Amino acid sequence: MRLIGMTLLLMLAGCVTQTVRTVDLTPPRQSTTALSEEELLDVGVALFDPNVPEDYDTQIELIIQPEIRLAEARYMPFVAKNMLQSTGNWGAVRVVPRQSDAVDLTVQGKIIESDGEKLVVDINVTDATGRNWFSKRYTSLASKYVYLDKSPQSIDAFQSLYRDLANDMLSFRETLSPAAVVAIRQTAEMRFARSFAEDAFSGYLLQVDEGQYQLQRLPAENDPMLRRVREIREREYLFIDTLDEFYANYSRQMLPVYDSWRRATYADAIEFKALQAQSRSQIIGGSLAIAAGIGGVYSSENPYVDASGVATVGAGATLIISGLNKKQQSAQLADRLREIGADTEAELIPTTIQLDNETLRLTGSVEQQYTELRKILRRLYLEEYGLDASQSAQPSVRAN
Repeated sequence: MRLIGMTLLLMLAGCVTQTVRTVDLTPPRQSTTALSEEELLDVGVALFDPNVPEDYDTQIELIIQPEIRLAEARYMPFVAKNMLQSTGNWGAVRVVPRQSDAVDLTVQGKIIESDGEKLVVDINVTDATGRNWFSKRYTSLASKYVYLDKSPQSIDAFQSLYRDLANDMLSFRETLSPAAVVAIRQTAEMRFARSFAEDAFSGYLLQVDEGQYQLQRLPAENDPMLRRVREIREREYLFIDTLDEFYANYSRQMLPVYDSWRRATYADAIEFKALQAQSRSQIIGGSLAIAAGIGGVYSSENPYVDASGVATVGAGATLIISGLNKKQQSAQLADRLREIGADTEAELIPTTIQLDNETLRLTGSVEQQYTELRKILRRLYLEEYGLDASQSAQPSVRAN
């Protein structure tokens, strides 16, 4: 009994692990095969889901500052876009306000956990045919060295996460045949065309399942309706490029404040998580030791066993007290992390408002402007052909 109790105490009291952290500057992989322009897929990285709980108490418990998360949801897609663009493995790579039919491949993300020490995001990559390339959770731990003043500002603290995403996307791209890539691009074009004239272009695509599309046929290359759709698509590209520049400016403006927050929370976040883990293990270990000690005392008439049981109960109580002390220390650290976050939110809010107030000759936030532009382009398309929203001309069919 004594051996079991003391072994349990030692195992649970000493559960502290050390994680080796380095600044991984390994570049993303580049395709070994030269790709023609027709084989390059255009990528849209949608704004991430900030994943902020609606319940205020949950925000407090998880130490989530809504304004910081909102800023991260706009900043992280920009970092991912730059990483993908740097590889030369893709066509145009843009940050888009939401999933768009104007691109061949869409990257969507959801922030699961984020502070100066750790970043966890769920990523979903889907092409225009509705094929899911992969859904994966990415985790990266920052090194303290990345927060040193001499560290290059171009290096993100979680650079390896974005590199791993770029490598995974290339690995899947390399499994596709040239015909499959062409089908993705053609499907994207037909989905875009259908979003402006559903009746006219719906016959070219077959929706076989929720979000899954099969290309049935194509309009003739010289079809005036297709030509007009392509012109409108170029206008949308220009608008998205303008939005992309706004997100770039936003990222540059908020980065000093955001980096200061990550730097300030790095050590506290590590200590906070360590104290939480130690507190849990010590309280559980102490409770089990007390139960084992009491059980030993009541189940034996041997005085030596009784003494051992009493000692185990005492050690268990000491361990629980230690665990409660660590819990209190972690609560104090949590308060400090919230204070740092609140100060950062106050500095980020003006930047966020500045982004949302960009007008681009339209009204509303940047995300709302994109939706408004789509409505304007569709109205112009229909007016050109003398149609209303319930009517569509029929394009000619491309000869095989």
